[in-house]
Amino acid sequence: MAPAMDMRRGGLPVQVTGFVGRPRELAMVARLLDEARLVTLVGPGGVGKTRIALQGAHEARERFADGVCLVELSALVDAGLLAHTVAAALGLPEQDARPALEHLVDCLAGRQVLLVLDTCEHLVEACAMLAEVLLREAPAVTILATTRQPLDVAGEHTLAIPPLPVLDLGSGEDAVALFAQRAAAVVPGFTVNEDNHASVAALCRRLDGIPLAIELATVRLRAIPLEGLLARLEDRFSLLTARRSSLPRHQTLRTTITWSHDLCDGDERLLWARLSVFAGSFDLAAAEAVCQDEQLPVGRIIEHLVGLVDKSVLLRMEGRQDRYRLLDTLREFGAEQLALMGQQERVRRRHLDYYRSMAERFSVRAFTGDQLALYHGLDRERPNVRAALEFALGQSGGEREALRFAVSLWPYWLCGARLAEGRVWLERALGRVPAWVPERAEGLGHLGFFALQQGAQRVALPWIEESLAIAKELDDERLRALAIQHLAVHRLLSGRPDEGFPLFDDACARLTALGDRTGLAIALMEKGALYALSGDGQTALAVTGEVLELLGEGSGECWLQGYVLFLRALARWTLGDLAGSVREARLAVRMKYALGDHLAVADCLELLAWQAADQERMVRACWLLGAADRVWQQFAAPLAGAPSLLRHHDRAIALVSKSLGSERYAAIFRQGSGLSLGDAVELADMDVDAIPVQAPRRAAMELLSPREREVAGLVEEGLTNREIAERLVISKRTADAHVEHILAKLGVSSRVEIAELVAAGSGS
Repeated sequence: MAPAMDMRRGGLPVQVTGFVGRPRELAMVARLLDEARLVTLVGPGGVGKTRIALQGAHEARERFADGVCLVELSALVDAGLLAHTVAAALGLPEQDARPALEHLVDCLAGRQVLLVLDTCEHLVEACAMLAEVLLREAPAVTILATTRQPLDVAGEHTLAIPPLPVLDLGSGEDAVALFAQRAAAVVPGFTVNEDNHASVAALCRRLDGIPLAIELATVRLRAIPLEGLLARLEDRFSLLTARRSSLPRHQTLRTTITWSHDLCDGDERLLWARLSVFAGSFDLAAAEAVCQDEQLPVGRIIEHLVGLVDKSVLLRMEGRQDRYRLLDTLREFGAEQLALMGQQERVRRRHLDYYRSMAERFSVRAFTGDQLALYHGLDRERPNVRAALEFALGQSGGEREALRFAVSLWPYWLCGARLAEGRVWLERALGRVPAWVPERAEGLGHLGFFALQQGAQRVALPWIEESLAIAKELDDERLRALAIQHLAVHRLLSGRPDEGFPLFDDACARLTALGDRTGLAIALMEKGALYALSGDGQTALAVTGEVLELLGEGSGECWLQGYVLFLRALARWTLGDLAGSVREARLAVRMKYALGDHLAVADCLELLAWQAADQERMVRACWLLGAADRVWQQFAAPLAGAPSLLRHHDRAIALVSKSLGSERYAAIFRQGSGLSLGDAVELADMDVDAIPVQAPRRAAMELLSPREREVAGLVEEGLTNREIAERLVISKRTADAHVEHILAKLGVSSRVEIAELVAAGSGS
């Protein structure tokens, strides 16, 4: 069974403006997506590639049983993080020890997904390599890419995106229609009619029908009437065309951007340039901190920010009115201006300082009641954090500073289960600081700890041993305690608990003497895990109880408490306290889901399944096992490869399958594995036995795509697959595939059961 994915992060965004025209291009995209597995939309900046890709993907979404995933690449600088970025958009966890690309391929191998890679031009080689691998190893995956140049991959079908044409009045599908739509938003009541059509058409022709150029021009209608706008634009272009008959289209767009830039006041131009250092979106606080100085006082930033929004230079993010972003083309222009001013280094340094401070603030408060709020605040800034790290790593003489920055991010990567990316950055930063300094010891310790969390004990050991050696050399008691703690975990996971217990005792004693409550809490949690996994439930409860005392009642912390509650639930279960075990497991699964810790969520779902089996609630146990398996499919070592947990897992499967019978077991298991992780957590917490046929967000039919629901309806009418194919004008093979996906997602084994579910849904 292929691993399931949760693609809420990479879903198609809601568009804030209407889509205009492009019937030919959309028809070509639809046809190419039918015929090819790599479709690349090529064209200059501002021509509308992204909007066409999003619209085309939206219209094609029903043909992809496992969904459409948008991967926005404009903010990505490091090509080495491409696979991590795609995995994040797909909702895949980053807790697996396998290389990111291998993990991605394994998870996509059996999935029918449309992957939209947007803005590939600065990562062409990396995107080409990724496409080649996915085309070869994931036969049901289709890629729709946007770029200024082809990927040049075998099997690639390119579609050149031209500017919008200028057609007769009333066509509704051309540059004039776009102008009319955007102008009406600027000047309420504006329409294109017989009186002004000629002027609008002339303006659109002058702008070569380039959508971004048209949008930049229309905002000027607030201050300049149409005829005046056309005259000013003609004056601007005449300076450039005096010696040539026409301008290349890319020059047309640049001239329009330059004109928009010149019409901004001096402070707006300065702010535009400085905002170019942000990767992706940013908020007002970040803009004020990074862009202000005596030349541009902080109190005036908001005024000029609003001015740039009004001029369509800045966009407000849909659903987040406090966040803004520059379009790629306008950011590139701003960066050129910043370089010309000689301010690039200074402003990027401020950008680095701001995000490093944010990381350090989270590092200090990571295991307190502020955890969730600070984590999600930092996570929103992930592209900017990456950009700041990239800048720090490129600074000659700043190697230790860059490593300190990377080290400060360890709790962010840990709490967000971004261990794979954390290892990438730590290894890069450590590679630049070979000297035995405190930063290297701490970085190696966190690197080893991440590898242990991923089940890579052999890889982790040399890092932990060097960390301990440096700590001893520097006579640093805190670093020594942390290294000993990691070494204890290594012994535990390597099946050598007799060595692990004394090491934990040593680490805990040192951390207690240092007054390091957070370090002690983590060490005690890991020590509690050692007892819980070895079957000593009483001692596990005692040790984990100490952790809860350190955190304090009602602390609001989720990462540590979530693990501790899981361990306590496991300990209570082994001791026969079933009610207490269920109570703490349900608390744990909610906490871990709040942080997006997929691996720990699966641990909790497994334990809840074992509990249900002991309660003889076999249907509940079965779908919980299926829901956990959805996550295990994404990992090389389910349940951390712990022998005791794997024995409980095998026992539960044998018990439940024997009770239900193999056919019913398989059907309910598939139903559980078809749930999204969020739905599984909600249903587990509600303590339901069977997955409801109809319930908000959890209805069985809502597991299906719109096209699959349509096919299911035709099955309910009694149509054969061939008749369904004829009704929907699709191939018989496509109809067969839809029915197979419906059976799998609904967890049923016959067409009769599909019909029953459709009938139940329509009758509710």
